[in-house]
Amino acid sequence: MKIAFDIDDTLLIPSIASGFGNDTPNYETISLLKWFQNQGHEIILWSGSGIDWAKTWGEKFGLQPFEVLQKQKSEDVDIAFDDCDVDLAKVNVKVKRLNNRISREEWNKKI
Repeated sequence: MKIAFDIDDTLLIPSIASGFGNDTPNYETISLLKWFQNQGHEIILWSGSGIDWAKTWGEKFGLQPFEVLQKQKSEDVDIAFDDCDVDLAKVNVKVKRLNNRISREEWNKKI
């Protein structure tokens, strides 16, 4: 199966949400990714912030090997994990954001 993971608020907890001075890994979601990978599934990383952003964080988190794609609906992707309500794969799983009181608009103003 092809399993896709979003970066922001899914694999990466932005500093604005964590309250720390820097972005931190979401270890629970990364563990889930590694479980799928250990089962032999193909891992895809993508981000609304772009391909370079997804590749950079995938490498920083040591998630090799992985494929990086443009974040868009794909019938080839079996499961997509994201912090937003999306329709990107055959099955879409919403990951709980760490700090739900911070809106996307507010977060974007602070970065």
